[in-house]
Amino acid sequence: MGHTHFGLTLNLFEIKFLIMKLAYWMYAGPAHIGTLRVASSFKNVHAIMHAPLGDDYFNVMRSMLERERDFTPVTASIVDRHVLARGSQEKVVENITRKDKEERPDLILLTPTCTSSILQEDLQNFVNRAALESESDVILADVNHYRVNELQAADRTLEQIIRFYLEKSMAPIGAIKEKTKELHPENTPFNGVVHGSNSNIQKTTKPSANILGIFTLGFHNQHDCRELKRLLNDLGVEVNEVVPEGSSVTNLKNLPKAWFNVVPYREVGLMSALYLEKEYEMPYVAITPMGIRDTAEFIRQIGDILERSNLMDGAMDPSGPENINTSYGQSQLNSAIVSNISSVNNTPPILRVTDKVKQKFEHYIDQQTRFVSQAAWFSRSIDCQNLTGKRAVVFGDATHAASMTKILSQEMGIRVICSGTYCKHDSEWFRDQVTGFCDQILITDDHTQVGDVIAKLEPAAIFGTQMERHVGKRLDIPCGVISAPVHIQNFPLGYRPFLGYEGTNQIADLVYNSFSLGMEDHLLEIFGGHDTKEVITKALSTDSDLAWAPDGLAELNRIPGFVRGKVKRNTEKFARQNNLNLITIEVMFAAKEAAGA
Repeated sequence: MGHTHFGLTLNLFEIKFLIMKLAYWMYAGPAHIGTLRVASSFKNVHAIMHAPLGDDYFNVMRSMLERERDFTPVTASIVDRHVLARGSQEKVVENITRKDKEERPDLILLTPTCTSSILQEDLQNFVNRAALESESDVILADVNHYRVNELQAADRTLEQIIRFYLEKSMAPIGAIKEKTKELHPENTPFNGVVHGSNSNIQKTTKPSANILGIFTLGFHNQHDCRELKRLLNDLGVEVNEVVPEGSSVTNLKNLPKAWFNVVPYREVGLMSALYLEKEYEMPYVAITPMGIRDTAEFIRQIGDILERSNLMDGAMDPSGPENINTSYGQSQLNSAIVSNISSVNNTPPILRVTDKVKQKFEHYIDQQTRFVSQAAWFSRSIDCQNLTGKRAVVFGDATHAASMTKILSQEMGIRVICSGTYCKHDSEWFRDQVTGFCDQILITDDHTQVGDVIAKLEPAAIFGTQMERHVGKRLDIPCGVISAPVHIQNFPLGYRPFLGYEGTNQIADLVYNSFSLGMEDHLLEIFGGHDTKEVITKALSTDSDLAWAPDGLAELNRIPGFVRGKVKRNTEKFARQNNLNLITIEVMFAAKEAAGA
């Protein structure tokens, strides 16, 4: 018996080592990381991670990157040989009940890791037993750790928690539901009460929205959330709830009170929006307001939702978007155009959005584009025109990679020779978004394949993740980071959103600085800014058999710095094709002639 458990322990640690090895260069981590990211984003929620030693690195990672003052609310229930000998149930239940007494959380979420899932224990039974002894709510993360990655697990966990608390707060309507359908058929205009499976939910008096999918360790999520709040406020829309970041699970029952939902990133929040649409007939805006064009489309979609719902006129002050009116007093209600009066008592009148409001939305878009965002002006400046036709590679999660591809192609005149994503589960949507805006589409989660494509295409700049930034360093190609996975520098203390009109300025700076990096190095070399005489001969992969002769290196050093990397790569490619191991000055001249230069 002891030998069996000892053998199982070895297998667990062998698998753990393999997982950690793979995770070092993975675009999206294992499923439990996504679950923990969602759980630790809520206030007063504690996560119990059922895992062996080595899988409990989440606390360190989050504390390092997010720079928060509070401790990460995650406890590891360690699986070791002693636990395997007597079973995990007692220890898991003990950890849950102990945290319930110590922390008094609203929710305790239990999650295994892909390593501990091999044990195939009945964790739901553990949760049921612990719930009997705890005052907190206790649930098991409903995630298949073998089949989904970090982002998919985060999306599913958020939807699970929202569903749990809404179902907990809403009793079955039964006969009231049928009566509501009789009184309010599907074509009945919006009157402040939700029709459907969960009726009698009173909407907020003023237009309001939930922002779904802002959570810890997200790429510039905190900055984007602040910009979204500003944008919605300008449009006369209040923010009802931001979920999960900084939200309390006890407030999730208020989600259906909002008039619609905003899902800024497809990776996390879309499942929750679809659930709320199905169960509570809440429309949602899933377009990402990134770039001038898509931000304008985001605003128009909000206007369309208000119009389809026959909501109200006067969302914006007639004097213009600089005097946005977010107050709806009695005088404004009286002056609005009333198209119908609800037959249900104690519900607000139905108010129609007129063309005048549409004009105000368009006026707001125009003013923000011309005077708040500098990106539209910059795209017509001589600096940006110098970038026209430059070649770039874009890679990242589906949301950011698709948006960046369209910005470069449509708004800045830059040729995207390859656009790709590691979100293989969302490849169909991604292809639909970027088709026509790039020369080549790449769907892969293999970082070596991405690196090889970049080395082959030799773009002038890369816009990708930190992995592509490392590739760019080795190939002497500048890279602007636009997506997770990220490093500490992608959690700035200053305000740097990527969404909204302020986000367009940040993106314009990123693009320009990325392309101008090579020229800057050349000028520094001319004026003695730093020593660039030492040529780095490292390349991305199979060039360890190549050597540079002294005369070849001397000639390479005389080439301007902003094109030296490309000359070096072309020469080494020529040498490999001709089976040459030593690159002399004659080989350089031959490579130049072969390239037709």
